Amino acid sequence: MVDEQENKDIIVGGQKVSPGEDKLLKINIDRLPTGTLIDIPVYVYNAKQPGPTLLVQGGLHGDEINGMEIVRKMMQEQLFNVERGAVIAVPILNVFGFIHFSRDVPDGKDVNRSFPGSKSGSMASRIAYHYITEILSQIDFGIDLHTGGAQRHNYPQIRYTIEDHRSKEMATIFNAPFIFPSKLIKGSFRNAAYKMGKPTIVFEAGESMRFDNYSILEGMQGVLNVIKHLGMVKNIESTFIERQTSIALTGRKWLRAPTAGMFIPQVLNGSKIKKGQNLGVITDAIALKTKNIKAPYNGFVIALNFQAVVNQGDALFHVGQGK
Repeated sequence: MVDEQENKDIIVGGQKVSPGEDKLLKINIDRLPTGTLIDIPVYVYNAKQPGPTLLVQGGLHGDEINGMEIVRKMMQEQLFNVERGAVIAVPILNVFGFIHFSRDVPDGKDVNRSFPGSKSGSMASRIAYHYITEILSQIDFGIDLHTGGAQRHNYPQIRYTIEDHRSKEMATIFNAPFIFPSKLIKGSFRNAAYKMGKPTIVFEAGESMRFDNYSILEGMQGVLNVIKHLGMVKNIESTFIERQTSIALTGRKWLRAPTAGMFIPQVLNGSKIKKGQNLGVITDAIALKTKNIKAPYNGFVIALNFQAVVNQGDALFHVGQGK
């Protein structure tokens, strides 16, 4: 007879993690042209007592290293050693992109636009297929850790699926500085999780290829908040960030460069702004022409482009209206 008070086994890559065990497992994906085998490292922390299984993953885009550091640091500090349920921690999902300092895999495809994938498809498609088969099918909840791309710095923010009230609840519990709904994108991990009935939230913070300590601490605190809320631990011993509540954004828009030139922001990322406020300027190199970037409404800056030289149409500020 099965003990109803015992947690379930978790099986990854044909290897079993029994209740009460912690293991490093690997999903075999492909080889480099040199013949070197590439695996996705998967750490499983399986408690003896039953409870939900939570996926915490970073590195879906290979150049977004803040998420990787959040997972790594939490493993190092043994913050995934839960009392109930299980945590599946994946620090680097897109190992190929990480090796090449790239968002994508070597064939130029985005893994986060390749779900649910195919067993015999492109490299990105195969990664997505094996990940869904090996990991997503076993989880109850997911936290997907990202950063801004192309020198755009995201102020820590949490995004949820508006059609899924459980993901909104998770996002609220995560308690990042900003929270808002985000549309599902075809081929994305979050879209695949939604179709499988797995509530998933996306944490965006910092920029690609640069560590941002504040973003990392926000991410660690948010994950711990969710773990506590799910009843996987009784108490959170470590506190990295303290906050009352997130700011819920009701609308967002990107402010783009009206012309090419040198971009000089004049506000800090995360700052509160007023309608008509000058947020930055674009100027030519000889100071003959300048263009001001004005705030379209009262709200907040939630992302900022740190590219010094921009072209017309480049995204400069992501601003949101808050309650």
